[in-house]
Amino acid sequence: MNKKMTSKIFTITLFLLSFSPLAIPIDTLLSAQNLTDGETLLSPKSVLELGFFSPGSSRNRFLGVWFKFAPDTVIWVANRDCPLNNTSGTLTLNKRGSIMLYDSTGRIVWSSSSNSSSDANDFSPILHLDDSGNLILKDQTSNSIIWQSFDHPTNTLLAGMKVGKNLRTGFETYLTSWKSRDDPSEGNYRIEMDTGGAPELIIWDRSQIIGRSGIWNGKYFSGAPVLLGFNILNFICMWDKDKVSYEFEPKLNSTLSILVLHESGKIQRYISYQPHQTWSELWLPLEDSCSQYAKCGPFSICQSDDVQPCSCLRGFEPLTTLEGYLRNTSGGCKRRLPLGCSADSDGFYPIEGVELPYSHNATIDASISVTECEIRCLMNCSCTAYAPLDITRQGSGCIMWQTVLTDTRYVEDRQVLYVKVSKSELGTNHRIPRAATIGIISSSIILVLLISSIACLLWMKKMIYSKRGKNLKYFERNESLQGTDLPVFDMDMILEATDNFSNTNKLGEGGFGIVYKGQLPCGQEIAVKRLSRESVQGLNEFMNEVLLLAKLQHRNLVRLLGCCIEDNERLLIYEFMANKSLNFYIFDSTRRASLNWTMRLEIIIGIVRGLLYLHQDSRLNIIHRDLKAENVLLDEQMNPKISDFGTARLFKREQGVINTETVIGTRGYMPPEYILEGAISVKSDVYSFGVLLLEMISGKKNQGNQNLLAYAWKLWEEGNIIKLLDDVIECSAFATELMRYVHVGLLCVQECAYDRPSMSSVFTMLSSDTLLQDPKNPWDGTRIRGFPSEWSYQHDSSTDVSVDQLTITRIEGR
Repeated sequence: MNKKMTSKIFTITLFLLSFSPLAIPIDTLLSAQNLTDGETLLSPKSVLELGFFSPGSSRNRFLGVWFKFAPDTVIWVANRDCPLNNTSGTLTLNKRGSIMLYDSTGRIVWSSSSNSSSDANDFSPILHLDDSGNLILKDQTSNSIIWQSFDHPTNTLLAGMKVGKNLRTGFETYLTSWKSRDDPSEGNYRIEMDTGGAPELIIWDRSQIIGRSGIWNGKYFSGAPVLLGFNILNFICMWDKDKVSYEFEPKLNSTLSILVLHESGKIQRYISYQPHQTWSELWLPLEDSCSQYAKCGPFSICQSDDVQPCSCLRGFEPLTTLEGYLRNTSGGCKRRLPLGCSADSDGFYPIEGVELPYSHNATIDASISVTECEIRCLMNCSCTAYAPLDITRQGSGCIMWQTVLTDTRYVEDRQVLYVKVSKSELGTNHRIPRAATIGIISSSIILVLLISSIACLLWMKKMIYSKRGKNLKYFERNESLQGTDLPVFDMDMILEATDNFSNTNKLGEGGFGIVYKGQLPCGQEIAVKRLSRESVQGLNEFMNEVLLLAKLQHRNLVRLLGCCIEDNERLLIYEFMANKSLNFYIFDSTRRASLNWTMRLEIIIGIVRGLLYLHQDSRLNIIHRDLKAENVLLDEQMNPKISDFGTARLFKREQGVINTETVIGTRGYMPPEYILEGAISVKSDVYSFGVLLLEMISGKKNQGNQNLLAYAWKLWEEGNIIKLLDDVIECSAFATELMRYVHVGLLCVQECAYDRPSMSSVFTMLSSDTLLQDPKNPWDGTRIRGFPSEWSYQHDSSTDVSVDQLTITRIEGR
């Protein structure tokens, strides 16, 4: 072969390679290219690799990122909950700026969200694997980041990656364990940032706290000071009114470090030095007698090197004489002498070298001095302890506990906790308030200002507990009520507050009875729910609502102030909602005009947050079962609050589905699996929310002869969804947003519960531009299990329905 021919072949080869995927930079994927099983992307310095893998002994295939020098160290998984069952997976980019993972049938297995609003012609997406481990989707035209894997971590925290929460938008990043070594799907454990007090990382086992990092004290998390001894990492906690986040970075560029949440719930930190060949275990949390969260009860402190690790704080004693004799304070301690609530009677006992108590619901103020913090705690009768928030500047800021002190333990740290006790408990070795004189003056002023409210509270307490009636024995027999601290109101007090249940004070009426407005003698307005004797909500449902609401606290749930069972009356006393319920507005031809598009969206997001709290974020996991417009109340600022928990059900996350013989709910809001099979799950609430969402968009009620779901689906298929929008709203500026909200609503009311998204997914879909799956036809009451075509949900649901051996004992319409 001559040189001329060789040159031509070489030129042609280069030309062909320029169109081959092999010619692309090893760290980059363009929109015209695919990544298939067997191919990988490498980061610029070949530290990390993106490709398909099978974990452990599993044959399933996943798309993930791992360290090239340690392929078993997978740090991120895309399709963790949706594995591929063969090697035919394909990764590609679409022109709208989303990463798409397809299986062999062309089905979308996983996709990223796209925040791009650019026209497809002006948009040039590119996928890049950075040496930090961050998989970044960019727009080449603007060089802006569209999506990044650091915002969606799995079980590994890398340098530069954050765990935290955006307090303004609610967007949160957290770690979740793998289910097992062979299964990267979401496991039982997660690490998230607690934002209810001072920043600290919390380890959860499903809905139970099993560990925590301790409070961020300006330099490190107080529960893990040992990490400072290695002096190779910088720990960073960003904290302001908009966000709270934690991250770390190596002090040397040649160092790699990762923090892994294992499938066992254990946390380990590893480090590797150049040349990177192996991982070294840098730190593993000590497993000792105090490592278990709340090992010792309230007002106890744990010391791991003691035979009896739990002991009462100074000024406190075991709950019982027997526990004191056995030195057993695992159940907690009680105050030995009451506080006098003044600088003359109370003082502080310092405990040094401690991991501060769990700070959820503690009061935080970073702007004041420790001296002022002490004064505030001294003057606050509810304050139980305080501590400096930041130890880096000789102590500054303030963290103040007004509840029990939980999970306090000794650690190798110089953090000091100041516990408030009676001065008689201190002896000669005690802390005298540094500003006692100022405190005395301040207390006098504050006491004068508070005297009227204190008098009112004392009067209420006296009235509430002065007379309870014979039916109150039900409370005393019911062990589940113990510890709720729920006030029991006197019947005479309620009669006086409501003017003997005057019709002029009537706020509303339903199948349960009547709601009245009332006013307590101290001026507080209340709403009194009076159950009628014919109500479908019996004593058990009444107690269910009392127990649940007594333990729930969220801005989007109605607050229960107390209850009354007396003289065959069953009363619930709530905070008063000035703007009544949602149905008062959206189904009224005149009033619904006062709810503009922005207000409706804010109400929708508030309802989502309330349901997300019930399903996932509260210490109880609750299915509401009767979400509808009537059960969403509005306060003075039109903030939504979910109410009516009479039919709510507790569930365990691992349960999934609960079966019941008696179906109780409201026609038009109940999903098909509940009506037909008595099966309830969190997806039941998702269905009800979807109906409510479509009602709020349209101003039309899903009941009677008007099947709103069928109407919305018809408009969706016709591409005329703008017609669904309430005619009192100008639609021109909201067409895109409207389409998305209707899309989400239709996803929520899909016939199959499995197809419906979770409330956390609903929140993400409504608050971002996440790619949405196509919805399936909602149930119209005619297709499941051979129901006759003329039957629909307008059928009289008070009668039994039996189809194909399926019998529903009772459906109670409300």
